Amino acid sequence: MDKLSPLDASFLYMEGATTAMHVGGVLIFDGEIDAELFSELIGRRLGAVPRYRQKVREVPGRLGAPVWVDDPDFDLAYHVRRAALPAPGTEAQLRELAGRVLSRQLDRDRPLWEIYLVEGLAGPDGGSRFAVISKTHHAMVDGLGSIDIGAVLLDLTPEPREAPPDDWHPAGEPSGIALVADAVAGQLRRPWTALDTFGRAVADARTAVSGVVETVGAVLAATRSAGRGTPVNPLNAPIGQQRRFGTSAGDLDDYKAVRKAHGGTINDVVLAVTTGGLRRWMVSRGEPLRPSTTVRAMVPVSVRVRAGQGAGRGGAPSGNQISAYFVDLPVGEPDPVGRLETIKAAMLAHKRSGQAIGATTLLGLVGLTPPTLHSLAARLTSSLSSRVFNVVVTNVPGPQFPLYALGARMLAMYPVVPLAKGQAVSIGITSYNGGVFFGLNADREAMADVDVLAEAMADALAELRATVS
Repeated sequence: MDKLSPLDASFLYMEGATTAMHVGGVLIFDGEIDAELFSELIGRRLGAVPRYRQKVREVPGRLGAPVWVDDPDFDLAYHVRRAALPAPGTEAQLRELAGRVLSRQLDRDRPLWEIYLVEGLAGPDGGSRFAVISKTHHAMVDGLGSIDIGAVLLDLTPEPREAPPDDWHPAGEPSGIALVADAVAGQLRRPWTALDTFGRAVADARTAVSGVVETVGAVLAATRSAGRGTPVNPLNAPIGQQRRFGTSAGDLDDYKAVRKAHGGTINDVVLAVTTGGLRRWMVSRGEPLRPSTTVRAMVPVSVRVRAGQGAGRGGAPSGNQISAYFVDLPVGEPDPVGRLETIKAAMLAHKRSGQAIGATTLLGLVGLTPPTLHSLAARLTSSLSSRVFNVVVTNVPGPQFPLYALGARMLAMYPVVPLAKGQAVSIGITSYNGGVFFGLNADREAMADVDVLAEAMADALAELRATVS
């Protein structure tokens, strides 16, 4: 029975009717696959990711942090699902299906993941392809850890590796009384964490609330250094439950050529392409742009420790450990090289100043905050997100060699990043085997033209590439 960290728990508390908090991916493979063998493969390899057979239990009265417990009724068939595209099986149909799958929240009474095998996808030459859509709750993984389900499915060679013996037997599920007793025992060992557990005093609760407010205020003050955090329509809008999903892909060599010609990092070039894509999309909507117009991006940065340094059981990193930069993307700048130069300077200044905002600070969490106030803080910060930043942009490097599932080569991997309140789209980016792949998770009503934004990303890359002689 493992307790969730404050940050991991915040992703549970942040989830609402319109803010499903799962990450994932849309993976495309060449060839065909046997659905039964696909399910069997995942089942055999779940021993490598024990969290995928555990569920979350809340401590009654929120007297302690939620805990992970084994699911005695674990049902692989519930989590591994099958779907098929109607003829002609286009990628547009796959994106539509992905949007519908991503709209549904994960069942809190079961392990927080699902994976869909999608058959009937046609290749550009008429050959057969298939896709995999994965969903994993953000409480389980961060941007790097989210490949854990891929570790179950994917191989380095066409020949599947052998799975080690799996003798998993679920531990007995603790009762509510046992959860409370464990939480109380933990608070007796660490009494300074129990600000409101025993209703010690109204003053203590007021102090804790004041601490949350001060933390949120510190975040708002930090963002002012990058400019005013005002909503940018149409990036910030009320959102509903339904989603659309857009995709865009480019060659990593093009990004490297731009970096070689103009300096900076690959991530700087990625952000410049994102900026150019947002600019083109905003122009297509008739949005007024001035030279000084910017879009503030929150750019998460994983700070997960290496094995053996604050690691979880077995020496592996555990849970979410994230910091973030707030970066003003110069969408008003018409020159693509000028946009890149501005971003290079901003990112360099962030790195030199060390002013990354820790995710625990970003979410208004402190080590002494009890679970009830923890939940309040996460929801408060989620509701304020559109005033602090306009869009989330994540860039996670992936493997630069081919991966396989039961012998089928993976061609593309598009990441899924959840939406916060007031955020019409989130932009996930990953590199894989010489490609750079954008996954655009968007609100269905606020972003009916998400495919226009996806195409604009490709055009922005071409525009930058044209500046290289």
